Amino acid sequence: MVRIKMFDVAPYEIDAIKNWSAEHQVEVDYESHPLTMDNIEQVKGYDGLSLSHNGPFNPEIYSKLESYGIKQIAQRSAGFDMYDLEEAKAHNLIITTVPSYSPSSIAEYAVTGTLYFVRQLPLIKQRMENHNFVWDAPLISRPVKDLTVAIIGVGRIGSISAQLFSNFGCKVVGYDIEDKPELENIVEFKDSLEEAIAQADIVSLHVPGNKETYHMFNQAAFNQLKDGVIFVNCARGMVVETQALLDALNSGKVAGAVIDTYENEAQYFRRDFSNREVQDETLLELIERDDVLASPHIAFFTHEAVKNLAEGGLNSTMEVLETGDAQTRVN
Repeated sequence: MVRIKMFDVAPYEIDAIKNWSAEHQVEVDYESHPLTMDNIEQVKGYDGLSLSHNGPFNPEIYSKLESYGIKQIAQRSAGFDMYDLEEAKAHNLIITTVPSYSPSSIAEYAVTGTLYFVRQLPLIKQRMENHNFVWDAPLISRPVKDLTVAIIGVGRIGSISAQLFSNFGCKVVGYDIEDKPELENIVEFKDSLEEAIAQADIVSLHVPGNKETYHMFNQAAFNQLKDGVIFVNCARGMVVETQALLDALNSGKVAGAVIDTYENEAQYFRRDFSNREVQDETLLELIERDDVLASPHIAFFTHEAVKNLAEGGLNSTMEVLETGDAQTRVN
């Protein structure tokens, strides 16, 4: 019987793993902790490996896995910036991801966060808590249908976000490195990032995290925005230079920011720090600001996504074991 070892398994994944194991007649054992050089011997004797790693990945692990006869690492996420793809390839390891597990969940979260700021909910909540029930100018919001939305990265998630905003009646413009003629009925594509964001009231990011998109939104990019933009990052933290975002919030270029991912999130996100000190002052500022809706990389977090991620990692593992390759291979 094929044996697969999983690491980084959360309690909410276990039912999906057990059901998949029974259906496919494959032995699947799992651990809650991440794979490290300290526990790598736990992989011995297994045929396949699935991780949900976040943060730095020790490069010494690749050669050790090769020595155990492991042929692949099935990452249970769409992102794979934690891996050195060339180093993995040099040790005959195929890295796979789950590129699409619930794109609608992430798109819905991006729209939800946008509406949170468009309709002045932070101020309304604050006023209600202070028993201030006055109607005045700061509470007046704009109809969503009158706004222009720039979708940066019009792929699986971005295209659904575009459709949702279009359904509200928004004008939707987009920027993507690939042509998307099938979306031209709802998205007005621009030739550059600068052109796409120039007149946008809302900017929503849906690009992958890689060398090309690292700090795509830096000081120069934020300076291209008109004043009072709502900025949404449900993509990867590395896409946004956080200090530049804070400067844009302070200057009024950005009126509200929906930040589901953060460039230095690995140490904190998915961990309970309610009884520990958070030493990242920038993260604390994001959390404490009224003009930022910060969340710990959970835009995807629905029952559908959890099931699809667990099954997707296991399916990719089996595909490599059975065929020597996988459709979701990234190296």
